Amino acid sequence: MDICFVKETGIREYSIYMASATQTPTTSHGIEDFAALLEETLGRDTGFDGSVVTGRVVRLTDEFAIVDVGLKSEGRVSLKEFGPAGVAPDVKPGDVVELYVERYEDRDGSIVLSREKARREEAWTALERAFANNQRVNGTIYGRVKGGFTVDLGGAMAFLPGSQVDIRPVRDVGPLMGQPQPFQILKMDRARGNIVVSRRAVLEETRAEQRSELIQGLKEGMILDGVVKNITDYGAFVDLGGVDGLLHVTDIAWKRINHPSEALQIGQPVRVQVIRFNPDTQRISLGMKQLEADPWENVALKYPANARFTGRVTNITDYGAFVELEPGVEGLVHVSEMSWTKKNVHPGKIVATSQEVDVMVLDVDSSKRRISLGLKQVQRNPWEQFEEEHKVGSIIEGEIRNITEFGLFVGLSADIDGMVHMSDLSWDEAGETAMSHYEKGQVVKAKVLDVDPEKERISLGIKQLQEDPAADTLSRVQKGAVVTCVVTAVQSNGIEVKVDDVLTGFIRRAELARDKAEQRPERFAVGEKVDAKVVSVDRASRKLALTIRGREVEEDKQAINDYGSSDSGASLGDILGAAIRRRNTDA
Repeated sequence: MDICFVKETGIREYSIYMASATQTPTTSHGIEDFAALLEETLGRDTGFDGSVVTGRVVRLTDEFAIVDVGLKSEGRVSLKEFGPAGVAPDVKPGDVVELYVERYEDRDGSIVLSREKARREEAWTALERAFANNQRVNGTIYGRVKGGFTVDLGGAMAFLPGSQVDIRPVRDVGPLMGQPQPFQILKMDRARGNIVVSRRAVLEETRAEQRSELIQGLKEGMILDGVVKNITDYGAFVDLGGVDGLLHVTDIAWKRINHPSEALQIGQPVRVQVIRFNPDTQRISLGMKQLEADPWENVALKYPANARFTGRVTNITDYGAFVELEPGVEGLVHVSEMSWTKKNVHPGKIVATSQEVDVMVLDVDSSKRRISLGLKQVQRNPWEQFEEEHKVGSIIEGEIRNITEFGLFVGLSADIDGMVHMSDLSWDEAGETAMSHYEKGQVVKAKVLDVDPEKERISLGIKQLQEDPAADTLSRVQKGAVVTCVVTAVQSNGIEVKVDDVLTGFIRRAELARDKAEQRPERFAVGEKVDAKVVSVDRASRKLALTIRGREVEEDKQAINDYGSSDSGASLGDILGAAIRRRNTDA
């Protein structure tokens, strides 16, 4: 068996050592020579492997760049290492480049070189120096991996955890991709090829420097530029470049803002003014509306009382609605000033948010920034309108909308009602009895008795459509007159009577007789006629107060005047006896 040993003596020069099977070394010395020769030929360390050398590009092939690195043979580098995929390689003959010697020679006798590994080695050396000196390094975020991102640090790949991207969570990292920016190396292990970097540490350090500089020169009244960092229900936090300030919702604009998101967005640049600054707590209160003119200046001249304006409903509450007259100037329409007829109704049932409405200015208080507005004042008062169209005494017709214990409510228009009191239903019947003849929805005619626009009342009468049957009797009956009555009811405390069948009267028990023993209601019978004296007349209720005792006393006085005197010594019996005898004689 022949064995061929190839020993390198030059770039393309070889020496061939032949040995026949009969010449195969059989001694231990021969075997050692064979092993030494093999190690020298294929496994020796030339001292160039793993080092970075400088070479000049000699020529280009379809796949490789041939480079002269000053060694015994030329090396080759894949063209893919001179540019990203899909882009023409940035290399040409004559370029001087640094290369990493992967292998001093391959089976073809060529030196295996790597441009990418050379860049990586160079980068690692610089990164180790920066890490030791706690210096920042520049890199580019170019990819996303589980838990974070990959960063190119000039040839060396590093890992950027998601928590180290920014000071606050970043929803969209698109604007950061592909942009050169500084990083801080947190940890690196060259043996394992691991590098962990942080962008947040750089931002925090820069922020601390800016914050210190800003706090030292911060004063109330300063105007600063910032960026909206966060939005809450009560305001927005603005980043002033290293320090945050609170922009309260009431200081965003002069007009009403229910939520800061109506005027601001996260990331929006804003210009603000420092309203208050506490150096001890380093709390900063900001304002935006302070940079604009106060719309409440001269508001009393712009919106005089009783003037009409058009505004937009901005907010509705249980007690009224706010109407914006101009940006930053709002007035309140109280629920009591919203409608002439709709009482105890929620304002949301009368107006709607963003609705354009006409209002009247009722009052202006510039010091308290308050304007009282009226919505119903721009409309005609329906009670005044009714009073103009229907004078007292006129007859109207309407539907009974409601029946209460004291009367009927009759609809006069879509919004207003008139009331017929139970005492104005009938001349003859009692109120409860008269009300039993009516029902809800019934159409009735009535006469207008009174209209009071201030109290928003209209009084109607149904019985007034007919003449009062007791009018003639009332005209004749006067206080002190003696009338003939008919007993209609006997009660324990007196008797009820009627005069001419139209007037109702009552005689109390004490007024039934002069003598106390005769003051008994049971001695009278229903239908019995009695003469009584009128004590009082209530023409509205058509009732009389009567007395029998008073009539008897008055007759006694008259008899004494006619038939005796106070000093004659005659008794009342003598006088009455004489009077009776005289009356009989005359008869």
